Amino acid sequence: MFGVSDIPKFFLAFFLVLPVISFLHEAGHVFFAWLMGGKNIKVTVGSGDVVFRLGMLEVRQYYFWYGQCTFDNLRYNHRLANVLIFAGGSLFNAVSAVAVVYLIESGRLESGMLTYQFTYFSLYYIFFALLPMPYPDGNHSDGKIILDWVRNKGQAAEKTYCVQWNEEDAQWQVLDHNQNLVEEFADETQALEKAHEVARRNRPSRLLSSEGGQEKEVANYPRVPL
Repeated sequence: MFGVSDIPKFFLAFFLVLPVISFLHEAGHVFFAWLMGGKNIKVTVGSGDVVFRLGMLEVRQYYFWYGQCTFDNLRYNHRLANVLIFAGGSLFNAVSAVAVVYLIESGRLESGMLTYQFTYFSLYYIFFALLPMPYPDGNHSDGKIILDWVRNKGQAAEKTYCVQWNEEDAQWQVLDHNQNLVEEFADETQALEKAHEVARRNRPSRLLSSEGGQEKEVANYPRVPL
């Protein structure tokens, strides 16, 4: 039963153990995103104003709540790659929890409140990460995204944006996934900048460049693992 003496333990778990578990979770996403050739990898721990940045890591004011990993331009942007990336967070949580249990069982680590909270909240984190459900803000759980990829719905969810040259108007056109005109530019660089902005904002997406009937992928922007 929860009593007054358990309150300090609760705060210890909330402000110390949970952020560590969250960081390990994001590290799992990062590892597989890097393995699949992802670029511009960035990890955000917490929410609110930015406290500091260190390389790819960004720590925010409320460091104990929320976390996400962003990356662009996967070299291997296929079903298995995406399943591994989104399962990576829970996999790292599971491996770290099993490692702690093994160290305790082998007598190399002393069992205590911190080890109990670490293993307990790791399993808690894994459960809710893999539970296939949509979130109110429009994001999806890792489990929901994994399920979509297993069902071959992941690729179908991608929006394709295109920059192409229009001979009649002598303009570079930015087209959305429905081939509707977003904006026209005389300069190709400006058109690409606008297309990158739109595609990045509407993940998951791909950006193509088309000229003379030839299409090539310029960038891809996968979903953001939480």
